Amino acid sequence: MTHQVHPFAHRLGIIRDWKSRWFHAGAQYKVFLRSDVLLREYLKKQLRGMYVSSIEMERNNEVLKVIIKTARPGMIIGRQGEGSVKLKRQIEAFLSKIKIPTKEIKLEIEEIRSPESDAGVVSQMIAEGLEKRLPFRRVIKQTIEKVSANKQVKGVRVVLSGRLGGADMSRKEKLKWGMVPLQTFRADVDFAREKAYLPYGTIGVKVWIYRGEIFADKKEGQQK
Repeated sequence: MTHQVHPFAHRLGIIRDWKSRWFHAGAQYKVFLRSDVLLREYLKKQLRGMYVSSIEMERNNEVLKVIIKTARPGMIIGRQGEGSVKLKRQIEAFLSKIKIPTKEIKLEIEEIRSPESDAGVVSQMIAEGLEKRLPFRRVIKQTIEKVSANKQVKGVRVVLSGRLGGADMSRKEKLKWGMVPLQTFRADVDFAREKAYLPYGTIGVKVWIYRGEIFADKKEGQQK
């Protein structure tokens, strides 16, 4: 029998870094873990529709730094930075509500330069199309055409599951372009899950995007 492994977790410590980075945890490990999980869930709900790909956190005992990677930074930042100030206050209020005191919160918003090569953004584009009641086959085909037009992308795979087209019985629909090597550690495979909320039920969206292989010398050059 095969064992399915999460493409991100499969490459941790090889070509991927942890999404929560703590410089000192000690006895606070349980508190930090609960805080990160709940805060990430809260922010995903708050920022839905803003094409947020990932939410990373860096912390020590005094400072919590939240890094939001999005394809629409202007929508989060707002006019003259009003949106980011409001979001920072919401984070502070949420942490005090769940009784996790944090002395200082820093908010950093990073722009995703090529959204078509990011699985998180692509999965949200598909979910948005399904929620607009567009035919699911057309949504997948158009999305794959957009993604494959990007030079960075070597392969893409999309899987939809649920009551597709309003059918009584749920099923899976798959579409693939190019190659997606799941077991190669140096393969830069981006993966994301998303949900499309429809009147007759929820449709699950999974997206894999392969952006070529990462070698040590190439990685060192990027860091320099």
